[in-house]
Amino acid sequence: MKLFYKPIILVITLSITLLTQGCVSLNEPKSSSSAVVSQLVIAEPLAINFKSEIAIARYSEVLNKVKISDEQKAQLLYERGVAYDNVGLRSLARYDFTQAIKLQPTLTDAYNFLGIHFTQLKEFDEAYQKFDAVLELSPEHEYAHLNRGIALYYGDRPELAAQDFINFHYKQSDDPYRLLWLYLAEYEVDPILAQQKLKQRAKNVNERTWAKQIIYLLLGDISQTEFIGDLTIDINSSKELTDRLCEAYFYLGKHNQNQHNLGAAANFFKLSLSTNVYEFIEHRYARLELELMRTKKAVSIKQKDQS
Repeated sequence: MKLFYKPIILVITLSITLLTQGCVSLNEPKSSSSAVVSQLVIAEPLAINFKSEIAIARYSEVLNKVKISDEQKAQLLYERGVAYDNVGLRSLARYDFTQAIKLQPTLTDAYNFLGIHFTQLKEFDEAYQKFDAVLELSPEHEYAHLNRGIALYYGDRPELAAQDFINFHYKQSDDPYRLLWLYLAEYEVDPILAQQKLKQRAKNVNERTWAKQIIYLLLGDISQTEFIGDLTIDINSSKELTDRLCEAYFYLGKHNQNQHNLGAAANFFKLSLSTNVYEFIEHRYARLELELMRTKKAVSIKQKDQS
């Protein structure tokens, strides 16, 4: 979710066996939905933003050389943590957020980021506590509902996740991304009802919003081939293309996962990761999706061996 020059676009033709070969041992069914992609649009992965590197250096210089109050130090630690997070240095970011809270225990945004990081680490109880702390300190912090909802979703509590996503969606009902996460949670509870609700709520989303195409994909109104074929429409820069592909491939992964096409799903998550759009929700959780898929596969193999 979240330079104007011609985008660098490489369109490559892949066989279906290549698309799905990464996880063929997961034994996904040979359904038609896993055999429709003949072309993928690949963008050059984002390079680390030099402005983030400069910001990190400046924050570090002030923290190390200038005498400042604890409150000022906490704010600088938080801002350096955000800069670390934006370039994918999660452990350093997490350390700075933790230190910032020690100096300023009411720094809600630092709690929010820590909750996100604990979700990515699959430490869900810690994540819930951090998001609860955000909402205790700032009840109107709407993104804490989104992020706690995501933690609950990945923590196998889809009903509770849906409640948080409903609260988040209510604040801006025309936002397609709020609707998508609500759908993902509701799908885990009742797939048929989730589809019905998605179709009804999608009426509030502007047709000119590109993410409306994701909704049409999940509803089955367009095919994967059509969806991928339209990914470069209205793209004016390489950055725009990379951002869009990060999102598109994540939701293609979720779509294939819901259709039990696990090999294709895994490869789409890998494609989302390959964009290096670290600050996007989709990039953050593509790796977690892969880890959870591997865990489920290992459990399944163990159960078969024991039977």
